[in-house]
Amino acid sequence: MDKPVLEIIGAGLAGCEAAWQAARLGVHVRLFEMKPQKYTPAHHSESFAELVCSNSLRSDSTSNAIGLLKEEMRRMGSLVMEAADATKVPAGSALAVDRKLFSEYITEKIKNHPDIEVVSEERTEVGDGYTVIATGPLTSDPMADYIRDELGCDNLHFFDAAAPIVDFASIDMNKAFFASRYDKGDADYINCPMTREQYDAFYDALVTAKEAELKQFDKDMQKEPTVFEGCMPVEVMARRGRDTLLFGPLKPVGLIDPKTGKEAYAVVQLRKENVAGTMFNLVGFQTHLTFEEQRRVFRMIPGLENAEFLRYGVMHRNTYLNSPGMLDERYAMKNKPNVFFAGQMTGVEGYIESAGSGFVAGVNAALAALGHEPMIFDTKTMIGAMAYYVSHGGISSSFQPMNANFGIIEPLGYRVKGGKTAKNEALAARSLELVSLIRLFDN
Repeated sequence: MDKPVLEIIGAGLAGCEAAWQAARLGVHVRLFEMKPQKYTPAHHSESFAELVCSNSLRSDSTSNAIGLLKEEMRRMGSLVMEAADATKVPAGSALAVDRKLFSEYITEKIKNHPDIEVVSEERTEVGDGYTVIATGPLTSDPMADYIRDELGCDNLHFFDAAAPIVDFASIDMNKAFFASRYDKGDADYINCPMTREQYDAFYDALVTAKEAELKQFDKDMQKEPTVFEGCMPVEVMARRGRDTLLFGPLKPVGLIDPKTGKEAYAVVQLRKENVAGTMFNLVGFQTHLTFEEQRRVFRMIPGLENAEFLRYGVMHRNTYLNSPGMLDERYAMKNKPNVFFAGQMTGVEGYIESAGSGFVAGVNAALAALGHEPMIFDTKTMIGAMAYYVSHGGISSSFQPMNANFGIIEPLGYRVKGGKTAKNEALAARSLELVSLIRLFDN
C-alpha cells in the first residue's frame, strides 16, 4: 500500500521539524522550498533552517521556559535540537550554535531521508490533501495573498531586527575581557566595559543616529511599524530613556572587570557566532541604523574602535496570523482541517518556539493523513502550552507573538517553597515526567 502524502511548504526550522516528525510517523513528505530560485529579503543561504536574527537559542536550563521547551523536544526526538547539540558553540549557560554548521546538518538530514522528497519551487497555493504551511515571517507576496484571500486568514505585521557581527581579530582585548555573568559556566562572552562618560557619549550618538530607509515591501504596509519587544532595535530601546539600556543589553551586574576588580558603569557583551570563535555578535544590538552609522556609533564601544563588521544589523518585516479561533491546538485550521500552519506565522516567537510548533503540526498532520487520532499535547508541558496560547490567545483581546514562558503553562495547583526558581523547577519536573510517557514513535 502506498504511503499517504503530506505536503509541507517552507524549509525553515518549523518546516524541517514538521517534515522530520511526519516522516518518522510513516508518511511520504513532499517538502517545497523556493530557495535557491527565490529568496526573502532576510535570507541568503541555500541551506535549510537558516538562522537570521541571532545564533543563540537562549537558556539551556530547564528552570527557564525556553530551556524546558528545548529539553521536551530533545526527549521527543527533535531534529532541530539534535542539530543544535551537534553544532553548539560555547555560550555560558545559553545554547548557541554555529549557524553554517547548524543549517548544513539539518539540510543533509532532510535531503537524505528516504521518505522526504525535496521540491525546489515556490508554492502559491495548497491542494486538497494534507498540507503544512511553514513559509515563515517573510512569506512571499503571492503566498501571503493566497493565505489572506483564499484561506480567509487576516495577516498582521511587526518588524524584526538582527544584530551585527564583528571579526574577533579586530576586537581590542586589552580593553575587553572574557567572562560570563555571575561566572556561570565558562567565560564565553567578550565584555566591553564603559565608564559613565563613555556611556553618555555612546547614548547620545545612538539616539540621534540615522536609521536606514525602509525597503519598498515595508513601505507598502502604509502604517507605523510595530516592533516586537523580544527583538527590538537597540536605538528604539534607548529612546525610552537614558537608563533603559543599563537594565537591558548593557546591564553590568554580575560582570567584574579584572582590570579594576569592580563592575563597570555599563557593559556591552559579544557572543561567539561560530565554533572557530572568529566571529562574535553584539548581544542585544539588533538595529535598523544605516551601515555607516553602525560603524560610527558601535566603534565608540571600548574595544571595538577598530572593529571589522562581517555583517551589519538589518531590519525586516514579519507576518503572523490572528491565530486564536482560526487554528486549533494541533495548529490546524478550524474551517479547513487539512491545512496546518507552523512557525512564526502562527504567533509563536523565537527559533525553538517555531520548531516546536513545527513538531506539533508535523505530528498531527501525519496522524490525520494516516487516519489516526490527533495528539493534543498537554498544557502542563511547554510545547502544549504554546499550542494552546496560539489557538486560544491570552487575556488581552489583541493577539501578540509570544515566546515560551512559564506564565502560559498550566499552574501547579499548590504552593512551592523556595521562590520563583523552585516553582519553575517544579513545573519543569512535572512537564518532563509527562513527556517521558509519550510513546508516539515506538514501533
